[in-house]
This record gives sequence, structure tokens and C-alpha cells, in this order.
Amino acid sequence: MCTETFLRLPEEKRSRFLDAAWEEFTAVSYSDASINKIIRRAGIPRGSFYQYFADKADLFAYLLNDIREHFLRAFKELLVQAEGDIFRVQLLAYDSFCERRNTACSPLLNRFIRVLQVNAGIDLEKVASAPPEKPLEELLDQLDISRLRRQDLEFVRRVFSMATLSLGTAMMDSLTKPERNEEYRRELAERLDIIKRGSLRADCLENPD
Repeated sequence: MCTETFLRLPEEKRSRFLDAAWEEFTAVSYSDASINKIIRRAGIPRGSFYQYFADKADLFAYLLNDIREHFLRAFKELLVQAEGDIFRVQLLAYDSFCERRNTACSPLLNRFIRVLQVNAGIDLEKVASAPPEKPLEELLDQLDISRLRRQDLEFVRRVFSMATLSLGTAMMDSLTKPERNEEYRRELAERLDIIKRGSLRADCLENPD
């Protein structure tokens, strides 16, 4: 991630650098993004870049972390509306994403959408060499896990991961073909129902519990 040198920069200089980085990463794919173009836009020497970040992946990971923090805050608000329901909140998040995408939304969300569009089909976390954040611990006090058949953290994490992966798939599909938003919402609801209920009849389970 960023260095202490970067954090100590004057606000104006730090913002100018980040705006230049966002402009590059939202214009072309990660593989085509150029440090040279970023530093030219920011008006800094190349050596200064490496005083701020180790490399392009390090900078990209920093930008992705801003996105994670933004969505974590939004997700917490939606969890209140969903009364802690781990499945219902995914549908609320999808609806919110579609609504905000089609209206005046925050610059960060616009940037996130554009990053997804120019990097279609790749794992942004792996590209940035950054391990996925584990926000579940921060959400546990707002999640209602009482109806899950197990309440241990590892099981809850797996359920949460599968549910949010389904949400991510629906969001990516919606970006590609926004005219099919309702269809993708129905598919999301069905995926969530499969996660919630399983796919086998109770009498077909070898070890029902």
C-alpha cells in the first residue's frame, strides 16, 4: 500500500496524484495502464512515484481499498434495512447498484463501474496482488445468523462469500446488458435461494442435520 511519504503529502498534491491514477485506470485495462501517463498527468517526476508506491499493483490495490471501504459503509446501511438478513441484503445491494448507476451517483461509484467495464472478465483482486478484504468481522454484529444451521465464523464466512459472489455476478451482468436488469435480479434471487435452501430434497441428503 502507500508509504508514509505519500500520506504526508499536502492534500492538493495527493488528490492530484490520485485523480491522475483514477483517470488512467478508468481509461484502459489494468494491463495497459501506464505509470508514465499517471506521473505526467500528476506533474511529478518518476522517482516520486516510487516514494509513494512500490509499483503499479501497489497503487491499484490502494485504489481498490477505497472502493472496498465505500461499499462496506453502504453495505452496513443496507443491512439495517434488511434487518440483518444475509440474503435479503444482497438483493437490496443489487437494487441500489442499478438505481445509482442510472442516476447521478458518487464519483467513486462511477469510477468503480468504469474499472469493471475496462477489466471485464479478470479478477481485480489477483491482478492487484492484494488479498481480498475480510469485512465479515465488521458486519457480524449487524448480521442475523440465528437461522443458519451453524453459527461458527467459518461457516458464516462461506455462506456470506457465496451470497456476495452471486451479487457480484449479477452486477457484472447488469453492467454488460443493463436492459436485462430484472432478469438478472431474478437469477440472483434464485441463486440466493439455492444457497439458502440447498439443491437436494431432504430425503435425498445422506447426512441430514
